[in-house]
Amino acid sequence: MDALNYTMLCDFYELTMGNGYFKNGMHNRICYFDVFFRKVPDGGGFAIAAGLDQIIDYIQNLRFDKRDIEYLRSKGCFDEQFLRWLKYFRFSGDIWAVPEGTPVFPGEPVITVRAPAVEAQLVETYLLLQFNHQSLIATKASRVVRAAQGRPVLEFGSRRAQGGDAAILGARAAFIGGCAGTACTVTDQIYGVPAGGTMAHSWVQMFDTEYEAFKTYCEIYPNNATLLVDTYNTLKSGVPNAIRCFKEILVPKGISNFAIRLDSGDISYLSKQARKMLDEAGLQCCKITASNALDEELIQDLLAQGACVDTFGVGERLITARSEPVFGAVYKLAAVENADGVILPKIKISENTAKITTPHFKKVYRLYDRETGKALADQICVWDEEIDDAAPLTIFDQDAVWKTKKLENYRAKELLVPIFQGGKLVYKRPGLKEIQAYCREQVDLLWDEVKRFHNPHTYYVDLSEKLWLVKRELLRMTTEG
Repeated sequence: MDALNYTMLCDFYELTMGNGYFKNGMHNRICYFDVFFRKVPDGGGFAIAAGLDQIIDYIQNLRFDKRDIEYLRSKGCFDEQFLRWLKYFRFSGDIWAVPEGTPVFPGEPVITVRAPAVEAQLVETYLLLQFNHQSLIATKASRVVRAAQGRPVLEFGSRRAQGGDAAILGARAAFIGGCAGTACTVTDQIYGVPAGGTMAHSWVQMFDTEYEAFKTYCEIYPNNATLLVDTYNTLKSGVPNAIRCFKEILVPKGISNFAIRLDSGDISYLSKQARKMLDEAGLQCCKITASNALDEELIQDLLAQGACVDTFGVGERLITARSEPVFGAVYKLAAVENADGVILPKIKISENTAKITTPHFKKVYRLYDRETGKALADQICVWDEEIDDAAPLTIFDQDAVWKTKKLENYRAKELLVPIFQGGKLVYKRPGLKEIQAYCREQVDLLWDEVKRFHNPHTYYVDLSEKLWLVKRELLRMTTEG
């Protein structure tokens, strides 16, 4: 697996189409493909874009080695000239994308690829799998973190993730979405996501008594003691033994940074009772961490019931996005260039109107209120359009075109930024903590109504008049034959 060439992590039809383009002399025709999604997971108001950093690594390392070409030759369906061409293959196109951590909405391009046909097809699978997976987890993490209302959320899901990459990159994406840390050690080693953890129930069971287990841990790790108090009986033995060890070992040393963890039972009831016991023992400084199959809905309920929880550990329902584990972004052809460099828009039509694509090489503007700074709407435009934010602008709701929003005192910002130009990386890659801070800042610029978990306000994403006319004309031409 260490030697796995991710160039070959593609659907087989990318290669058969590439071979077909090559044989028909179309392999160098410039194409424009968009990555976009149609629905926010969990019925949310927005998603969080993630996965760009891994896409950058992938593009920079695209190449077919001798073993790959021998494998393709063995399939017996590829032209020998095409295989020789693959030997020298490198990505030479352009890519634009929204920065990681950006709140994004259905229907708008989040990645645009401009490249010769074979190159543009080959990158489809990997771009989608990285964007889909990490955006899914970052979006779920954002929901969980917002439910926690400022309390730290730790990602605990490695053992429930669907494979090693899912655990490692899932923890990375969860950090982008707002998690404070992870239990996944290698994600800290590679990406700097703070890893932490103290004990499992097995530690307590290894000792003759619960008290001895707690005492030994406090002695070995006096500055990082979180004691798991539900191995036997939370309120009768777990919390009392933790209190005893804290007061005997840590308090005399002037240490006040310690905690207990609840991992089973009625977290609301147990946390309130534990808080009372800790306070009565003079340990108001002791924090309470809760885990055990939590998600944003359960966390909301716990806090509504007055649960005394300071930190949440969230595992399987975050790392797998269990409530809706598929993000659903797609990769669709939007335009091609003719021999003279003229861009020709392309459209895909379906009886399912949600699957009708928006044609052309496009850009996306986010429009912000100058007074509040809040995001008001997004507008998708043809690539050569500029929004004059000194002029009033009317935005239509694409799901209900009779609903309009008139904007006057606003500023416009392009969302898609250049990542690769002519196959060369032109994007300055931010650090992960910078991405997390950017994500938090951008989510704060959304209205609270858009951030509701249930029945969120629909954020306006509109097409410019020029783009709408292009789409309408292509629909007319196509339906009329």
